[in-house]
Amino acid sequence: MLTRNRILAETPPMGWNSWDCYGASVREQEVLANAQYMAANLKEYGWEYVVVDIQWYEPGAYSSRYRPFVPLEMDEYSRLIPAVNRFPSAKDGRGFRPLADKVHSLGLKFGIHIMRGIPRQAVHQNTPILGTDARARDIAHPNSICPWNTDMYGVNPQAKGAQEYYNSLFNLYAEWGVDFVKVDDIAASRLYGMHKEEIKMIRHAIDQCGREMVLSLSPGPAPLDEAEFLGEHANMWRMTDDFWDKWDMLYRMFEYCEKWYPYVKPGNWPDCDMLPIGRIGIRSVDGGAGDRFTRFTRDEQLTMLSLWAIFRSPLMVGCELNDNDEFTRLLLTNRDLLDMHRYSYANRQLSRKGDLVVWTAKGPTGETYVAQFNLTEEEQSMTTRLRELSLDEEVAYEALDIWTKETHEITTAIASVVPKHGVKLYRLRQMDRVS
Repeated sequence: MLTRNRILAETPPMGWNSWDCYGASVREQEVLANAQYMAANLKEYGWEYVVVDIQWYEPGAYSSRYRPFVPLEMDEYSRLIPAVNRFPSAKDGRGFRPLADKVHSLGLKFGIHIMRGIPRQAVHQNTPILGTDARARDIAHPNSICPWNTDMYGVNPQAKGAQEYYNSLFNLYAEWGVDFVKVDDIAASRLYGMHKEEIKMIRHAIDQCGREMVLSLSPGPAPLDEAEFLGEHANMWRMTDDFWDKWDMLYRMFEYCEKWYPYVKPGNWPDCDMLPIGRIGIRSVDGGAGDRFTRFTRDEQLTMLSLWAIFRSPLMVGCELNDNDEFTRLLLTNRDLLDMHRYSYANRQLSRKGDLVVWTAKGPTGETYVAQFNLTEEEQSMTTRLRELSLDEEVAYEALDIWTKETHEITTAIASVVPKHGVKLYRLRQMDRVS
């Protein structure tokens, strides 16, 4: 059994997930192509996880639309395995090990998405469970079902063999070389509430499997009053339902971040969800559109990246990386932004006056970060006084605009003209004392 005496996910996880562009239908060559782009262009900036999202076990998946009650690829012990027509290297029972090995050879980490529970087809066939004489029907909770996907029944946590089932899953994932597991239909089911007992079983299964794995829980909104429980059992949990390239969703994210920022700490990362930038929707119709470049304006993209970074949300992109334009590439490789994201502390909302919002954070070598967000429909002038930041107004500061890379000398206050739906993001460092 692993002992958790060091912090896993000491900084917010960063990576790529297949959902936003490929829905449930991603194929092995597409995963590898994005991993290769990440290794060549993003790894040096901290991007490291390559995550295969939902239904990698469904041979006929074609988009983000799920096909109900279809046959799934499953082994003799009730465990879902990769569909070989989509993941050819999984043939002969090798599972995701060959793909994970290729990702690891690039210096990256490999992740998968799973649904809470046990496959319905395993229950209907009453197949065995490894490590126990209980069978699938014995541990299933047939009334605990996902409201939007038909693949699984919940697991009855009181049933003999229930923990052994989850142990067998994560032992298999350890054999495959999995580093990150996103568990869905578990954090905030609208019908049944958060599935705490299954979260506990999954936590135990990871701890006993012999391999460290980052645990991410979806979907949201996770209940704020369960923050302590979530922090004890997971590394990431979604604050919201699925996030897409719509301004009203980005606008609402400020409210979630304001509520959740006290619970952000190493190993515990409330999650704003994926960043819908670049080319998305290639085989996905979620978010109300298909194949497209993000509908966010450039200013809205800067606002989104700035909020995710100063809040210290995990950063997961879902675009086809090989189709990135120069603007998208620059979003993902802004070292000053990513240094703030990885190393800042005391991150908090400083003020909100109507739809003018200011966030701040501290840096490890004395920096102060300030983000002035304009959520209105018109350009606005915004002023943040140094004393609001607990800074000495008798001292001059160099203010680096993290997005434009321009520098200014600041005394007394930071005054900015901020475009609608836009942001001004600064890093302040002390200069010589004013004479």
